[in-house]
Amino acid sequence: MTIQTQPPPVPHFVHAAPTKEELDWANLAAIDLSKASTPEGRKGLVKQVHDAIKNDGFLFVVNHGVKPEQISRMFDLSNYASEKVSDEEKRKYEGRMRETGTYRGYKLRKFWHIVGGVRDQIEQYNMNFREVLDGDHPAPLRPFLPEIDAFTRQIHSDIINTLLRLMALSLELDEEYFIQTHDFSANAETFLRFVKYFPRPQEEEEKAGGVWLKGHTDFMTLTLLFSQPVSALQILTKAGEWKWVRHVENGVLVNIGEAVEFLTGGYYKPTIHRVRQPPQDQQNIDRVGLLYFCSAHDDVVFKPIAESPVLQRAGMSESRILDGNCPTAGEYGKARVMAYGGTQPLKQGAQKGVDEEVVGGILLRHYN
Repeated sequence: MTIQTQPPPVPHFVHAAPTKEELDWANLAAIDLSKASTPEGRKGLVKQVHDAIKNDGFLFVVNHGVKPEQISRMFDLSNYASEKVSDEEKRKYEGRMRETGTYRGYKLRKFWHIVGGVRDQIEQYNMNFREVLDGDHPAPLRPFLPEIDAFTRQIHSDIINTLLRLMALSLELDEEYFIQTHDFSANAETFLRFVKYFPRPQEEEEKAGGVWLKGHTDFMTLTLLFSQPVSALQILTKAGEWKWVRHVENGVLVNIGEAVEFLTGGYYKPTIHRVRQPPQDQQNIDRVGLLYFCSAHDDVVFKPIAESPVLQRAGMSESRILDGNCPTAGEYGKARVMAYGGTQPLKQGAQKGVDEEVVGGILLRHYN
C-alpha cells in the first residue's frame, strides 16, 4: 500500500457545548496516572483502582500523558472517517461481523437491531491494533495511518499498560502479569474505533424508549472512551439506578469487561452500561466518539487466576460459564461479535426488562 507523505488537510471537528441540564450524574473516581511513573507511585494508586473497579467498574484517568491536541486530532479523524469517505468506499470496506466474528472495517448504520424493528443509527470504523499500517483501509484514510498507528501504540503503552500493572498489583500479582498477554505480539480483538452517532426520527425514539444501545457489558479486558461533551452514556449502579456519565475535559473513561470477570472468578465484575438519546439541549447534534478496546491474546483461557492471593482469600463467586468449559478470549470474542444486535428474539429473563441469551457457553443479559 502506498502512503502519502503529505496528508491532506482535515477539517477540525468542533464539539458541542456540555449540557446545561441537571442530570443524575454518576460519581466516578478520577485516577491521576502521572503518579504511576514510579513503583512507589503505582503502589499508591492500587487501592484507588481496586475500589473504583470493585465499586463502579468504571473510572476516569487524567494526566495520562496523551496531549489534548493529539486527542483533538483523533476526534477530527473520527469525524473525517464518516464525512470524507464515500458511501461506495464504506461499503467496500464494510466489516463482515456476522461471518468473521471480528470488528474490522465499517459497521454501517442500521446494522444492529435495537427493539421493535428499530435499528441503530451508529456508524463505526474499526482498526485492529496490529493492522493499522499493514491492513487494507479506505483510500481517504491511508495518508493518516502512520499517526493513527503512533497514537494507538502510545495509548496502549501509556494508559493500557499502566492500568494492567495497577490491576495486577491489586490482585497481589507481579505487576507485569497481564502485560505479555495483552501486547502487540499475537492476534487479539484489540482495536481503535472511530464512531459517529446520528439522531433518529422522533417516532423511532419513542418506539425504542430513547435507547440507542441496550444495557450491556463489554467482552474485552479494558475499554478506553475518550471523553466528549454530548451526554448519552449511562451506567447501572449496584442500587439499580441509571446514572449519566459526566464529561471530563481531556479525561479518558475506562471500564473493565467480561474478560476481567472471568479471569478473577467474579471478584471484579463489569458494569452494565447503555447509550441513550442525549438531553434536550443536545438532541439533533452529531455525537463523534473515539474508543480503544483492549483484549487478551486469542489463546488466553478464561479461567480464574489461581495464583492470586486476593482471589484465594475471596473465593470464587457464581460463574456465568454454564458448562464449566472455559472458552479462550478468541473463541468468546468471536461468538459475542457474531451474535450482537441480531433480530432473533431473546428469552425474557427473570428480571423485568432483561433479556437473556447464551453466547459461547456464557449467559448474557441485555437490559432494555
